[in-house]
Amino acid sequence: MTNADTKRQIETRPHQRPGSNARSTSQATSQQTWRYAVAGLSASLVGLGLARFSYTPLIPALIAAKWFSPSDVVYLGAANLAGYLAGALAARALASRIGAVRALRAMMLLATLSFFASSTPVSFTWFFAWRFLSGLTGGIIMVLAASVVLPHTSAARRGIVGGVIFAGVGLGVAASGTLVPLLLQQGLQQSWYGLGVLSALLTLASWWNWPADTSNDAAPSHQAKPHRASPAERALLVQYGLNAVALVPHMVFIVDFVARGLGQGIAAGSRYWVLYGLGAIVGPLLTGHLGDRSGFGPALRAAFLIEAAAVLLPTVSTAPLSLIVSSVVVGGFTPGIVPLVLGRIHELVPHSTERQRATWSHATTSFALFQAAAAYGFSWIYAQTGGDYLVLFGLGGAAVVLALAIDLALALTTREA
Repeated sequence: MTNADTKRQIETRPHQRPGSNARSTSQATSQQTWRYAVAGLSASLVGLGLARFSYTPLIPALIAAKWFSPSDVVYLGAANLAGYLAGALAARALASRIGAVRALRAMMLLATLSFFASSTPVSFTWFFAWRFLSGLTGGIIMVLAASVVLPHTSAARRGIVGGVIFAGVGLGVAASGTLVPLLLQQGLQQSWYGLGVLSALLTLASWWNWPADTSNDAAPSHQAKPHRASPAERALLVQYGLNAVALVPHMVFIVDFVARGLGQGIAAGSRYWVLYGLGAIVGPLLTGHLGDRSGFGPALRAAFLIEAAAVLLPTVSTAPLSLIVSSVVVGGFTPGIVPLVLGRIHELVPHSTERQRATWSHATTSFALFQAAAAYGFSWIYAQTGGDYLVLFGLGGAAVVLALAIDLALALTTREA
C-alpha cells in the first residue's frame, strides 16, 4: 500500500462519522419524542380516562350499596363535568405560576388521591368535592398535556403523537367496561383502591418522562402580545363545541338505549360500551395519522361528515351491525377529534407557542361548556319526550352537521374573498 493510499483512507474516515452521529441524534430525538408522548398518554388515562369514565360502571354499585341515592349519583356525575370546565379555565394560570410540567404532575397526584378519598362515603359533600376535583384534573391535563409535548415534536409527526397522547382517554373508557367490573367482584371500596393504585403507578411511570419546563411553559400569559382571533379560529371554537354536543347521546345514553330502550338488558348495553371504548383507543391514532397525511383542515372536514353519519345511524336502523358501527365510530371520535383540532390550531397559528396554547385552552373551554349544556339539556328533553332516545341521536347528528356547514361556509367565503 502506497503512502497516497494510506492518506486517502485516513481522509475518508472522518466523513463517515458525521452521518453516523446524525442518525444517532435522530434516533435519540425520536425516542425522546415517544417518551414524552407516553407521559402524555399516562396523564390523559389518569385524569380523563379513569377519573371520568370509571365512574359510570360504578354507579349501580354506589346505589346498591346505599352509599348514595339515585338522584345524588346524578349530581355527583355532574360535579365531574363542572370540575372539568373549571380546570379548562384555570389551566393556563396554574401553568404560569408553577410551570406546565409541575402542574401536570400535581394533577396526576390529585387524581390519584381522589380515588383513595372516594373509597369511603364520608358524606355527600365530601364525595362531591372529590368528584369536582377529579374533573378539575381532567380539564387541566386536557389543556396542558399536548401543549407541553407537541412543541418537541416535528410537524410531520404532530398528528400521530397527539393521537398517542389522547389514546389514554380511550383506554380509560375500555377499562371502565372491563377492569371496573372485575374490581367490583372484590367490593366497592376495593374498586376505588384498585383505581387509585393503577393511577399511582401511571403517575410514577410518567414522572421523569416529561420534557423539562422551559421559560415559555412557565411564562405568565399576560406577557404574550394581544392577539385577535381570526374568523377561522373563532369558527373552530364553535365547531369543537358543537362536536361535544354530538358526542353526548352516545356518551351518556347508548348503554341505557340498548338496555331499556331496545329491551336487550344491561349486559348487552355494556357490550356496546366496551365497543365504544375500543373505538376510542384506536380513534385518535387513526385521525392523527390522517391529519399528518392530508392536512388537518381536510381531515377535520372528513371527520365531521363521518361522525354525523355514525351519530345519526341509530335513527335509521337499530340492527346489531348498525349499533356496532355507530358505537365504534362515535367512540373513536370521542378522543379522535382532539388531535385534529390541535393540529388545525397549529396550522392556523403557526408561529407562536403561547398563542397556540391560549387557543387550545379556549377550545377546551368551549368543548366543556357545550358538553355540560348538552348533557343537562338532553336529559331534560329525554324526560319531556317520555324517553325518546332517537330524538337525542337526531339532535346530536344535527349539531355535527352544523359544524360541517360552518366549515364549508367559511371555506367558500375565504375562496370568494
